[in-house]
Amino acid sequence: MRILFWSLTFWPDIGGIEVLAAKLLPALRQCGYQFMVVTPQTQTASPRDAQYQGIPITRYTFQNSTEAVGIDHVVEMRRKITELKCDFAPDLVHINGVGACDFFHQITSHVHPAPLLVTLHGEWLQRIDAIVSRTLRQANWVAGCSAAILDRGRQLVPEIAARSSIIYNGLQVPPLAPQPLCFDPPRILCLGRLVSEKGIDLALKAFVAILDRFPQARLIVGGNGPLRPELQHQATGYHIGHAVDFLGWVQPDEVPSLINGSTLVLMPSREDSMPLVALEAGLMGRPVVATNVGGIPEVVIHEQTGILVEPEDSDAIAAGVVFLLSHRETARQMGEAARRRIEEAFSWERHVDAYDALYKRLIGEAETKASCA
Repeated sequence: MRILFWSLTFWPDIGGIEVLAAKLLPALRQCGYQFMVVTPQTQTASPRDAQYQGIPITRYTFQNSTEAVGIDHVVEMRRKITELKCDFAPDLVHINGVGACDFFHQITSHVHPAPLLVTLHGEWLQRIDAIVSRTLRQANWVAGCSAAILDRGRQLVPEIAARSSIIYNGLQVPPLAPQPLCFDPPRILCLGRLVSEKGIDLALKAFVAILDRFPQARLIVGGNGPLRPELQHQATGYHIGHAVDFLGWVQPDEVPSLINGSTLVLMPSREDSMPLVALEAGLMGRPVVATNVGGIPEVVIHEQTGILVEPEDSDAIAAGVVFLLSHRETARQMGEAARRRIEEAFSWERHVDAYDALYKRLIGEAETKASCA
């Protein structure tokens, strides 16, 4: 069975969507699927045609490029996508993260009709427009990586309610065993892209109060992004630069070890559909202090596996961290509960099996319909 995996972003770009897709496709290939990845060209991804673990990738200048302006470009992209679809002849198209590039699928959907599965991720939060609406209306099924993100899809296009479901993100249990929480000194970890949505500026503001109570504490910031210079300047302005470590980009396979060396994980997000960091923290037995936004409360259970606070409230963030650092046994118990919860509710096997079953059902329904026509 051939799957055209139409992804908003893909390896070697790194983020939650990319990490999941880079693991999901090889796992599903073992179930008998053949994949072709179509994704926008980015500065970090070249050449245009490449492979990932034997899976072919074709990149196009869909957006964020001066080439993506004008009717000539649209005509050329339509020709190329038409040729690709005719040659690959997919049994199913899986749009992984909606965006402007979906327009090119829409204008070529007739050349080789196939059922359409759409997965909603966090990047969709900023893309509520006519193209996204049309993608959802055309979908045979819509999967949300959290209830929060799926609810937004249903609000935008109410008719998808009967043909949509949640497929939670999942992670494999790392081979690294969780180490005891480190309190001497406390190590507070923020992990993610350095963009406004992740709220690292709120973590820095909260850390001023945390240092007043725990002068030996360190704030570890793992990740890179456009706000890094501004955040470093902010740390200097708060006179906490000596206690803040900006690590830059962290390889995905290094994340478990980094979390294992922390006392707790801090997630002061302004928006987050289903953060992998919360899953990774739980698998390493770390409690989380996080904002109550998006899909975070679907992972972090307040006062059971971590502490949830209201967004934009740096005082509450600081209070949550101080509480856990002051109540060590409670922090340990929350970390242990988090690990149990992630292993039970967000297992990798459940994630793969859910997509395998959905692929088979959608393809089977299309074959039955075709045979009856």
